[in-house]
Amino acid sequence: MKICLHSPYFPDHFGGGERHILDIATHAPADARVWITFPKQEKPTNIKKIREAYESFYGASLKNITFAPSPIGTNTSFLKKLLWTKQFSHLFAVSDGSLFFSLAQKNIAHLQIPFTQYPGGFLNKLKLRFWQLNTNSYFTKSVIESNWQTSVSSVLQPMVDTSLFSLQQKKEKIILHVGRFFTQLHSKRQDILVENFRQLLEKHPELKDWKLVLVGSVEDTKYMKKIIQMSADLPVLIHSDCSRAELLDLYARASVYWHATGFGVDEIKHPEKVEHFGITTLEAMAAGAAPVVVAKGGQREILDEDLLPLAWDTSVECVAQTNKLLADSKLLEKFQSLAKKRAIVFGEERFAKQVVDLFSSI
Repeated sequence: MKICLHSPYFPDHFGGGERHILDIATHAPADARVWITFPKQEKPTNIKKIREAYESFYGASLKNITFAPSPIGTNTSFLKKLLWTKQFSHLFAVSDGSLFFSLAQKNIAHLQIPFTQYPGGFLNKLKLRFWQLNTNSYFTKSVIESNWQTSVSSVLQPMVDTSLFSLQQKKEKIILHVGRFFTQLHSKRQDILVENFRQLLEKHPELKDWKLVLVGSVEDTKYMKKIIQMSADLPVLIHSDCSRAELLDLYARASVYWHATGFGVDEIKHPEKVEHFGITTLEAMAAGAAPVVVAKGGQREILDEDLLPLAWDTSVECVAQTNKLLADSKLLEKFQSLAKKRAIVFGEERFAKQVVDLFSSI
């Protein structure tokens, strides 16, 4: 069995979607040879450097995974692309909204973004017939099925390794957010979080000892400069180059988790601008942080009825919900406990079985 996980977002992106692909790669059937491929760059590709970067991001060895450039997504001839795909028993391709022809024995198109439109025309409709569709959330599934007028065969939600958070440190006065700094599509809206934190401290000066910690790689330097300027006079810490070990430590120490993707967005009109799932929210919950988040899109799948009362739509609600928790230690501990319990549902055991099932048949 030779499995190819192809993504147009490797090797330059390091977000939740990339972690999801790495989890799939490391939980593939034991007898499988697994490749992670990406569009071939014009300049020479340093595979060793790419592997090391993703091992640092992932926090574990990826030595059994083959990283390689691919002709897919390049100007290589149609025939060469087609013949390249023939070597794989399974081709699991992260789709950017488009598909391609493949001679792999089983083709699975993984949709991480709730695209509202599929390219029209006879050729694109023909391509669609050769792929089984898979999504990262039931939210994405519903949008794809509604707008593409087709069925999604399976859903593979991201996992959280709860064993990483089994040894809990004492919680500190930290509100944490994890997400890349960018402004396109489902922006993490760190600007809103900084402004909410300012309002929280202004309305409740007794919380002056609390810190807001923002973690994430920088994809938009102009936006990052804006965030730095906004938070200059606040107890806000920004980590743009955080190792996996450092991130796990922050998760363990954080009391509350904030997330603002989808703020002010109509998710019916623009489903692509809300959180498609929300891996960092899930990881924070597994570490025992109470999630005070915008519950749109895939975030609702993570929160259950017990945690939805913490959700917010406006800055006023975010400040009020957070203050309610910070003012009552027993209430905070209650929601922290509920968060850890809920995260177990998305644990490794279920995920591993789903991955094996996905690649078990041709």
